This record gives sequence, C-alpha cells and structure tokens, in this order.
Amino acid sequence: MPLLKNGTVAADPWQRVIKDEALPADAPVIVPFARWRAERDTLIGRNAPVGVRLSNTDPVSDLAPDLDRLDIIVLEFPKFTDGRAYSQARLLRERYRYQGELRAAGNVLRDQLLFMQRCGFNAFELNHGQPVQAWIAATNEFSVFYQPAADERVPVMQCRREAVPAI
Repeated sequence: MPLLKNGTVAADPWQRVIKDEALPADAPVIVPFARWRAERDTLIGRNAPVGVRLSNTDPVSDLAPDLDRLDIIVLEFPKFTDGRAYSQARLLRERYRYQGELRAAGNVLRDQLLFMQRCGFNAFELNHGQPVQAWIAATNEFSVFYQPAADERVPVMQCRREAVPAI
C-alpha cells in the first residue's frame, strides 16, 4: 500500500500490530486504540516509537493525555461518506496541539485530499492501484484559501489586509 507523506511518496517503517499479536522488539508499531488502553504502560516503556489507530467512533479526548508519547495517529475512513475522522483530525491539531504524523487510512479519496490536509492530515495510505502521481498533484492544486483551518495557512482576505504573501 503506497504512502503519501507531506506531498511525496514515502517508505512506511510502521508495523501494524493487531489485537493479541506479539510486539516486535525494536520496530515502530501502530496498535489499535483498545490495545493502547489495555497495555498503555508496556507500550510506553518500549524502546521504539509507538502509534495508535483510532476508529472514527473512538473519542479523541481519551487519547489526549498521551499525545506527547505518540509519534503517529492513524484515523480511519470506513467509507467516503463518513466524515467523523475530519473532526477527529481538527480536534487533535487545534484543541490538543498534536504535532506528530496524522495519517488517513481506509476509504481515502483523491478528491478529498485537500480537505484532509486542511484538517491536519499530513500522511495518506493509498489503496493499491490508485495513481500516485495524481495524488501528488492534488497536494498543490490550490495555493490560497478563504477560510482558516488546522493547516494554519493564512486566508487570502487576511493576506490582502496585511499585504502578506499567501504562498
């Protein structure tokens, strides 16, 4: 599965560990939120980076106290019509000031890439067969925006008032 991170194709060093699978010794792992809750202290004590995968029904507020311990958070899009992960992303970036990698996974569509970036996503798991070059092009389709968002780009009206370059 290709990974697009910060507008370019990137290697994915993260291993996804499911329910009761053994944790690899020194590899970075992504665990489901339920496992994080159950094994939090053990996971924090590892000598390797840890990330959490949240379903769109998991409350972001429950993860807030541990955000500084997580290098990556993966948010799931089970279907393209379900936008709860957008709200989770904005909460993580704006309310909780999460600075790590925020990855979109599941039914991620190229047409929604820009909206996902504006909400704070900086990495995207692409499904096999999707044209990667089209995704890369989509990361820069627009250079100015009318409204503020989690990506903290300066809105065009503010640029005009302050004579600040939008790009």
